[in-house]
Amino acid sequence: MKDDSPKHYILLISIHGLIRGHELELGRDADTGGQTKYVLDLARSLASHEAVEQVDLVTRRIVDSSVSEDYALALEELGPKARIVRIDAGPEAYLPKEQLWDHLDSFTDNLVLWLNEQPRMPDRIHSHYADAGYVGVRLANLLGVPLIHTGHSLGRDKRKRLLAKGLSREEIETAYNIKRRIDAEEEVLANAALVVTSTRNEIEEQYELYQYYDPTRMQVIPPGTDMQQFHPPGKDERIDFAAQLMRFLKEPDKPVILALSRPDERKNILTLVQAYGESQALQQAANLVVVAGTREDIRELETGAQKVLTDILLLIDAYDLYGRVAVPKHHRPDEVAEIYRLASASFGVFVNPALTEPFGLTILEAAASGLPVVATENGGPVDIIGNCHNGALVDPLNPAAIRDALLGLLNDRNRWKQASRNGIEGVRRHYTWRAHTDSYMQCIASLQGDVQPVPVHQPVPGVRMFRDRALFTDLDQNLLGDPGSLQQFSDAVRHNRKQVSFGIATGRRIDSALAVLKKYHIPQPDILISSMGTRIHYGKVLTEDDYWTEHIDHDWKRNRIRNVMGRLPGIALQPNAEQSEFKISYYYDPQQAPSVEEIIALLRQREINANVVYAFGQYIDIVPSRASKGQALRYVMQRFDIALDHVLVAGGSGADMDMMRGNTLAVVVANRHHEELSELEDLEGVLFARQSHAAGILEAVDYYDFFGRCAPPDTE
Repeated sequence: MKDDSPKHYILLISIHGLIRGHELELGRDADTGGQTKYVLDLARSLASHEAVEQVDLVTRRIVDSSVSEDYALALEELGPKARIVRIDAGPEAYLPKEQLWDHLDSFTDNLVLWLNEQPRMPDRIHSHYADAGYVGVRLANLLGVPLIHTGHSLGRDKRKRLLAKGLSREEIETAYNIKRRIDAEEEVLANAALVVTSTRNEIEEQYELYQYYDPTRMQVIPPGTDMQQFHPPGKDERIDFAAQLMRFLKEPDKPVILALSRPDERKNILTLVQAYGESQALQQAANLVVVAGTREDIRELETGAQKVLTDILLLIDAYDLYGRVAVPKHHRPDEVAEIYRLASASFGVFVNPALTEPFGLTILEAAASGLPVVATENGGPVDIIGNCHNGALVDPLNPAAIRDALLGLLNDRNRWKQASRNGIEGVRRHYTWRAHTDSYMQCIASLQGDVQPVPVHQPVPGVRMFRDRALFTDLDQNLLGDPGSLQQFSDAVRHNRKQVSFGIATGRRIDSALAVLKKYHIPQPDILISSMGTRIHYGKVLTEDDYWTEHIDHDWKRNRIRNVMGRLPGIALQPNAEQSEFKISYYYDPQQAPSVEEIIALLRQREINANVVYAFGQYIDIVPSRASKGQALRYVMQRFDIALDHVLVAGGSGADMDMMRGNTLAVVVANRHHEELSELEDLEGVLFARQSHAAGILEAVDYYDFFGRCAPPDTE
């Protein structure tokens, strides 16, 4: 019987690292590890499913002579119904993930532009890692589609382990931008309809650390393994990679203890070398082979990788392990499978001594190759070895435990054979991509919710749709306070009305905003965004956008918010005139009240998902998660078909922050509250005006030549 049900268009987002459809550069750096292989395999596997129409894997476009030209291609086909889509964000150069945060809003805006050119919008979005989660939340909220998320590794868990190693919070923040990462992860957990994990351990020991912890929205779906690529060695199989080890090893026919990972301190390779160096029994039983990325010259590697590899060589020298340890400089991606088979054929053991391992794809690959495993007891290996019974778990900081586990397998051939058989059978039973995809499709099919398509490029009653640019400003901090510059600004708006849509975005209620417009003779806006982005009206007759009202009502818990906030000291409701259906406004006394961060944490702990807006040092507004000035502006520009780089946004307080990030042209007018926007100072496309109020907006109009070429002066 023919299945006529609609087929899914799934958008996968994985931003950092180097992603291409062939010869993955696994281990090149800390950002190009197992996640890149996972998302590629997932994209191909989902595309093969009969219920899927299209899978797009979205990543960052990179134009950099230090990496392959492959990463500059805007589109790369992965096979039927699957492709890689590369989106511009920030500088063209290859950047580590810790430096991408300021460019994620631009990535989101550029991705929306690309999606607008496609035949249909995705009906499911799946983000991978915190940076993609930041983008996924904004995209899912704009489009009104379910967000699925996979963390791969988590910031709170990472910070806990780094603190345990003796690093200070300041050192961790400087190196890893950890606060922004954790904030993004909290926001993802508050918004995601489904969180896919690889193991039960992730849910119980890692996600449990988060404020918005809801295990009912989490599903364990282990990733798959390509059994055609990873399989046991054939009888008398000739493995070419063995030649690379000959120059290292005095007795190359011994069993191989194999470690395969990128040269990252968290992979804990040094403890393995220490365990081997301190054990004559291990040295007699087997050779140690450490495959830690590829390199031409250790001195040219990034600092972390350089230190790890240098320390490995120093330990080899300290323990005089020459002839017993191999640290090959190169391996191709297509040689990884034969490296496992080489170790398996020698009756060796694969070892993963990482401090923590979110899942452990290498453990599955080794198991599928018939290679028994010794692995860290922290993370995903607990589930894998529990399912497959193919080795032992160890404390990765205990060299003696690693030694004993390795010797137990190396010195007992019957135990080795049983673990080898168990691994092969266990992977076939629990860890195939087809099984993963079937479970995945069952889970996402149930995410129905109240999804309805966002109206795009549809006529708005009473508004001219042919204008190619828009100017948005707040009222109080930008237009009020200098009557002379306000008159000049109003004249400029009226004079250019044929080409420019004029918008007001204010925290005031609509009745209050209209009274101010009338009192100060401000031109009637084409778009009036009021109540902190929760209401949108168009034209002279103030036609309300009913879709927006329904859209932001998603998961809005007004009464629960009031109950929680009503118990806090230093918090008082503002008068009824400041309240609206989707905005709850409070006076805030920072001397008595909890910090804004503590208030957000408290709401999340109560499973309340909302945006908390802090402004002027004394006000807090709480609105639905899908509402804000920035989200409302982007929604309206979708309807008007105006590109965000043709939108000038004037802001003067923290409430305007998300309007000004991304691709909009922005100006921070000079006033006593402009310091709330100080974190925007280093962003391109944000002008900090010398003048205040409307004069600052006119300064930006000249700076961007807004009524002319409409671009910053240093761009062509």
